[in-house]
Amino acid sequence: MMKKGFDPDKYLEEQSKYILERVNNYDKLYLEFGGKLLWDLHAMRVLPGFDPNAKIKLLHKLREEVEIIICVYAGDIERNKIRGDFGITYDMDVLRMIDDLRSYDLDVNSVVITRYDDQPAATVFMNKLDRRGIKVTTHRATKGYPTDVDTIVSDEGYGKNPYIETTKPIVVVTAPGPGSGKLATCLSQMYHEHKQGREVGYSKFETFPVWNVPLKHPLNIAYESATVDLRDVNMIDSFHLDAYGEVAVNYNRDIETFPVLKRIIEKITEEESMYKSPTDMGVNRVGFGIVDDEVVQEASRQEIISRYFKTGCEYKKGYVDYETFQRAKLIMEELGLKPEDRKVVVPSRERSEKLKEERATNELCPAVAIELADGTIITGKGSKSMDAAAAALLNAVKYLAKIDDRIHLISPGILEPINALKSNTLNEKSVSLNCEEVLIALSISVATNPMAQIAMDKLSQLNGCQAHSTTILNTNDEQTFRKLGIEVTSDSKYASGSLYYI
Repeated sequence: MMKKGFDPDKYLEEQSKYILERVNNYDKLYLEFGGKLLWDLHAMRVLPGFDPNAKIKLLHKLREEVEIIICVYAGDIERNKIRGDFGITYDMDVLRMIDDLRSYDLDVNSVVITRYDDQPAATVFMNKLDRRGIKVTTHRATKGYPTDVDTIVSDEGYGKNPYIETTKPIVVVTAPGPGSGKLATCLSQMYHEHKQGREVGYSKFETFPVWNVPLKHPLNIAYESATVDLRDVNMIDSFHLDAYGEVAVNYNRDIETFPVLKRIIEKITEEESMYKSPTDMGVNRVGFGIVDDEVVQEASRQEIISRYFKTGCEYKKGYVDYETFQRAKLIMEELGLKPEDRKVVVPSRERSEKLKEERATNELCPAVAIELADGTIITGKGSKSMDAAAAALLNAVKYLAKIDDRIHLISPGILEPINALKSNTLNEKSVSLNCEEVLIALSISVATNPMAQIAMDKLSQLNGCQAHSTTILNTNDEQTFRKLGIEVTSDSKYASGSLYYI
């Protein structure tokens, strides 16, 4: 397992201190949250030791002074954009976020549908929220944005957006992902607040890129890999260098828009901005929580390789263009990395090739490899009774439980009726059991097979393990691996030539 490279307690202490310093300067602070507010799994992977819910725990401590606005871009709802970490659409992620925020006793003020242009799917989502008692606001595209500051900061620009009534000194503006309109929502609110005579400020809760880590550090390059579809590029913040003589890393969009953003804020507040650079605007103390740089570098390299595989699969599915896939490949090559540098890739491919030889076929033979905590690689192959991912899971827990590979954890008497049900009653084309179905069958076997219980007890030990599939996993297997805490990648090949019955 990866060693600890990050101290979450030190990070939380530093981050909360600097946020409170910002709050004390204003009647109200609009705090844009860059990255994921909840379950920041990217940060957890590249910073071993990072708490994926560190941000929300910080807000929980400040809950008496915080309320939250969630933004989601109407276009992302319309095209069913997926949050990769969970495999759910952005609109569903908004619902999940609301539930999770409430579980931390945080006040969710409302949801803003940004750049709304009467998209049908966005309208349906608004109705769904409204009928569940969630306040919903829509923002149209801002007239004059991004260059005509006089129009932007007027009743024809931000003034056309409805004002969202807020009552607490810290208003957190968050979203399922980037490009959701968080900044525009903050600025729109600031415009209305200033017209009502309140002194308001803006700041950004940053995670990546890490400003005080070198530009070409794997940690910062991993951020480029994670945002490859947005074409983000890390750069030296020239404004920060000119103002302070200090090298700081930021990304191209923030640096390019800073002069306009600074003018907008100054026009809204009618005073000179305290910010001299985009780095100034952010509160980012992540770099101060790193306790083992080599561990962080290695974790970041592995994340870059994983992102390459993910982008390859998204290209195959038609979600991203070829340029995006090529950029993911170039980012990996920039650090001299190869797909095979991910330890589980070669064993899974070797198992697949061996199956092809045994079966004397040129067709793909799906195989999955899982690396356990002790470094052991366990593989699984697809069969008529279960798919390769499910077989690998069973083989892994049998190894952990020290159960002989020849012993059946799930008897054919349980598997065969399920296969028959899928085939004869449900009329499914593929009768092989997926991971979820196999785990349910395993839990049923506990009643008659003590070995099954021993194996079930070992499932928790798969959390944090790495896996690779020689074919694109079906959605169920991918989500089951994710729930078990297994980081899985796939080669960008479909398991069969079927277009629908995959």
